[in-house]
Amino acid sequence: MALTKRQKEFLDFLAGFLEKRGYSPSYEEIAEGLNLASLATVHKHIMALEAKHYVKRGFNQSRSLEIAPKYYEEQRQHRQQTPRIFEMPLLGRIAAGSPVEAIAGQDTLNFSDFAGDSNTYALQVRGESMIEDHICDGDYVLVERATEARDGDIVVALVDGMETTLKRFYDEPGDRVRLQPANSTMEPIYVPKGAVAIQGKVLAVLRKY
Repeated sequence: MALTKRQKEFLDFLAGFLEKRGYSPSYEEIAEGLNLASLATVHKHIMALEAKHYVKRGFNQSRSLEIAPKYYEEQRQHRQQTPRIFEMPLLGRIAAGSPVEAIAGQDTLNFSDFAGDSNTYALQVRGESMIEDHICDGDYVLVERATEARDGDIVVALVDGMETTLKRFYDEPGDRVRLQPANSTMEPIYVPKGAVAIQGKVLAVLRKY
């Protein structure tokens, strides 16, 4: 028998609690965590899940709920069957203040509107130098790989081959580049053109509340 939406939420909560705490939750903690009206409702869900062979419990034992292997096997099969075409690399964190060392990571973010393009990746913003462009600390920016930029583009710029920063790009006289913050309290960064490598241009911003 298939799980109901509420039963799936119950199992996911139980699995998360077990993973985090190392022991099963009490009925009271389940009721609070799932906003259930009463302990009788918790008991009803447990009985239904036992009948479907998703959980086991010890007789007359507190905190004795266990998730049966059936749940974990179905979770594994679901992950294998879920297409990964909506994922893109989360390559690290990008400074929106002073440049910082660029370190690539192995995480991914899921953005269905952009993931069809292999030239798109994501970075998480640190700092507040772009807040007047509504790019805040903790936001994610979606970036299109690029090696050139026009004046005014918001770019990922690699400075001196070691440090990356997120700024607006401007070509300045005297063979230099201005990396302009969008924060009136901060000064622009001027660097020789040869010391800057454009790595991408910002397509969109995602903010998680």
